[in-house]
Amino acid sequence: MIHRNAPLTPTGRLRLARCVVDDGWDLRRAAERFQVAHTTAARWAGRYRHGGEAAMVDRSSRPHYSPRRTSP
Repeated sequence: MIHRNAPLTPTGRLRLARCVVDDGWDLRRAAERFQVAHTTAARWAGRYRHGGEAAMVDRSSRPHYSPRRTSP
């Protein structure tokens, strides 16, 4: 499921990442074309390099660690 503020769907992220990684596009050019920040484009391209197509899915926004969490 895609959250409301997501700039692109997982398919759109994959298309952007393939343009950068497989087709050799410049990050800024790809970011401009897909209307996202160049830092976002770099993050998605990095995820694609390390995890392939499976890395383009939505992730949970829940923190991995909560030091002040109370016990149930």
